[in-house]
Amino acid sequence: MADGERFDLIIRNATVIDGTRAPRFAGEIGVREGKIARIGDLSGARGSVEIDASGRIAAPGFIDAHTHDDRLLLSAPEMTPKVSQGVTTVIIGNCGISLACTPPRGAMTPPLDLLDGEGSWFRFPSFDAYRRELAAQPATINAACLLGHTTLRCAVMDDLERAARPAELARMREMAREALAAGAIGISTGTAYAPAAAAPAEELIEVCRPLSEYAGLYATHMRNEDDRVIESIEETCRVGRELGVPVVISHHKTVGTANHGRSVETLALIRRRMTEQEIGLDCYPYIASSTVLRYDRLEQSSRIIVTWSRPHPEFSGLDLNDVARRLGVSETEAVERIKPAGAIYFMLDEGDVRRILAFDETMIGSDGLPHDVKPHPRLWGTFPRVLGRYSRELKLFSLETAVYKMTGLPATRFRLAGRGALKEGNHADITIFDAGTVADAADFQDSTRPAQGIDTVIVNGEIIWRGGGPTGKRPGRVLLNRGGHVAAD
Repeated sequence: MADGERFDLIIRNATVIDGTRAPRFAGEIGVREGKIARIGDLSGARGSVEIDASGRIAAPGFIDAHTHDDRLLLSAPEMTPKVSQGVTTVIIGNCGISLACTPPRGAMTPPLDLLDGEGSWFRFPSFDAYRRELAAQPATINAACLLGHTTLRCAVMDDLERAARPAELARMREMAREALAAGAIGISTGTAYAPAAAAPAEELIEVCRPLSEYAGLYATHMRNEDDRVIESIEETCRVGRELGVPVVISHHKTVGTANHGRSVETLALIRRRMTEQEIGLDCYPYIASSTVLRYDRLEQSSRIIVTWSRPHPEFSGLDLNDVARRLGVSETEAVERIKPAGAIYFMLDEGDVRRILAFDETMIGSDGLPHDVKPHPRLWGTFPRVLGRYSRELKLFSLETAVYKMTGLPATRFRLAGRGALKEGNHADITIFDAGTVADAADFQDSTRPAQGIDTVIVNGEIIWRGGGPTGKRPGRVLLNRGGHVAAD
């Protein structure tokens, strides 16, 4: 390389972990026109902006494999809960719920209200309308979008407590085809929730048939994650096989005391099925889950925290047993009185969490709910928690593996072209962090504290986070599927 070569940005003196699981190495990174132009010795080069990364890791920007950020990208485009963790790309539209293809009625039907409890953000009649607004008002980070099957059901069906009829199947299938043609990366389902629980596997297959035509993927919050988890994995795999498309099992876990330890069984099954078809999975690094407040989780949980309540907002952040005492009723009656509401459920086993995290093919997904009044700390802490607690402290896996699980692996699974690895020619999505201090600060008492140790975050060559705060830049792009190749237009 000739002395005096110019770059828009140079990261100097970094320890590079490139997102492929290769060993770390000392190097410098030159960025030009939003892409990585050089990696190596850039001592003779000059950058318009230069960052000294001495003593720190330069890694690909983290990819959050499972989010509910559909609205946050528009309502709070600085995306601080994610950027402060080093996240540069989010996968949205999970668990069968998406803002795209707004129902003409019933927008506040749980769990759609996890995205917007008032309904004003459900204003996009098509996926194309949603992605156009997202492109016109860019966020700080990139987004790839799934279409929600539950959203389609609410848009088309007059009765959600039955299977779809032929005309309804045809309409949902056509809406799915239109969304995939406009660039949706796939379809998600959430048959664990009432609006979709009545949908048999045959309905899922019929609605999702356009996935085969457009090389989309099928992501699912499975029908059951407790006593019938094995049956649900088999149903998930069946959908993927019949359509001939990749499958992603969302936030894999085994729920309730009776199922603690069953990750040995579930992971063995997933491994066997992976020899027959393309399967991915993600998880979050906590023993508590979070969703809408549900009766069926009362007996399975050792503790329940209310995250929001529409009729009783004063109870947000309180344990359900405290709410019941204040109301002078049983916990079951308290649930009835404060619904619609959300909750955090302590019902997982730490051994299962570690086993699933350590599984070679597991990606990292926060599953954070950004519109909860008192959200689960995973919204702000997932990625630093994996790097700090599970890699550095518990030594569950190497730092190279930890980075791969949140960069190269999800980029491969979601077919994100030119992202997920520090490689010449790739997009310059880069996170710089201190491997010795990176840690989650958010906890169940104070769940919105920014992480420690995240120094700088770069998206498409622009610095969006530096020195503990945002820079105001918003270079994020909408990543669209074009025949299995997911990239910005």
